[in-house]
Amino acid sequence: MSVTPFGTPEPPPYDETMPSEPASIACSDPTVLGGAVVFCGTRVPFSTFIEYLEGGSTVDRFLADFPSVSREQAVGALELLGTTMIERLGRGEDDPRASVA
Repeated sequence: MSVTPFGTPEPPPYDETMPSEPASIACSDPTVLGGAVVFCGTRVPFSTFIEYLEGGSTVDRFLADFPSVSREQAVGALELLGTTMIERLGRGEDDPRASVA
């Protein structure tokens, strides 16, 4: 396994035929930014991506500001967030209507 200049493992090559794997998108290592969740192979906190989107920025703007994050990682993150949301809502988690008879 190759390692980035930051000492973190390189994410596996992106294959758009495979579903995104969280381990190829976001990592946490106590030696990198105190264990904050970052995009694998970078020192860019995942929370920064969310803050950009919440603030109305585009994915393209985020990628321009943080070129060490690949488009595949950003798109994969959005896919995983969407899948997680759909799965949670499909099971009725965190849905106050799910407990109403």
